[in-house]
Amino acid sequence: MVKLSVVVITFNEEKNIGRCLASVKDIADEIVVIDSFSTDKTEEISLEHGARFIKNPFEGHIEQKNYAITQATYPHILSLDADEALSEELTKSILAVKQNFEHDGYFFNRLSNYCGKWIKHGRWYPDKKLRLWDSRKGKWAGLNPHDKFEMQEGCKTSWIKGDLLHYTFYNIAQHTLQIHKFTNISSQASYQKGKKVNLLKILVKPTFKFFADYVLRLGFLDGYYGLVIAILGAQSKFMQLVKLHDIYKSKKANQ
Repeated sequence: MVKLSVVVITFNEEKNIGRCLASVKDIADEIVVIDSFSTDKTEEISLEHGARFIKNPFEGHIEQKNYAITQATYPHILSLDADEALSEELTKSILAVKQNFEHDGYFFNRLSNYCGKWIKHGRWYPDKKLRLWDSRKGKWAGLNPHDKFEMQEGCKTSWIKGDLLHYTFYNIAQHTLQIHKFTNISSQASYQKGKKVNLLKILVKPTFKFFADYVLRLGFLDGYYGLVIAILGAQSKFMQLVKLHDIYKSKKANQ
């Protein structure tokens, strides 16, 4: 049986971290929490659950999660966010994988809870995530704040049963605040990557995103919150694009 390190990055997660760490007690041989100097009870709660608590300056989601890997004792890692927890079925699946870790990485579905409702359609489910892997075979990549773990070429992956439970937002105001924060980050990251924007993209991409999420992916089946999520998802895309446009405009004006 392989030994498994569970790694979690945190910042002011006292509302979520206890649930997250309690859910991994049966599968973790080690719990490592990488914290970017929380001012609430995140550290106290993490230590109560037996975690090794390490403080590290936050330079980005990708950078922080790659740093977390370097702090783990074991190469086989389960990476979680503080607002996530394992379902009973996923716990059983991970225990089975520990007995025979025959692939380099494992995917599973993520099921999100939004304002008290489980969202089972749209872009939010099944939200397949690669979170269980041999850390020697890949690294975190993507475009901040939307990180993803990328396996090296030739690696073998598989899918396992059970949902990763994701407790997203307790109210819509939290969601809108995150959209503002994340679009600031993503627009800057897009600029640094040289991504271009024009009026056509600003018009078309948010509109298509709403149509795809609400109609094509059956988001309407989630009722009121399905509509809210689709609208705010389109708004997020719109805000990211207009902020990117403003960055280019500002840079040009200062030349």
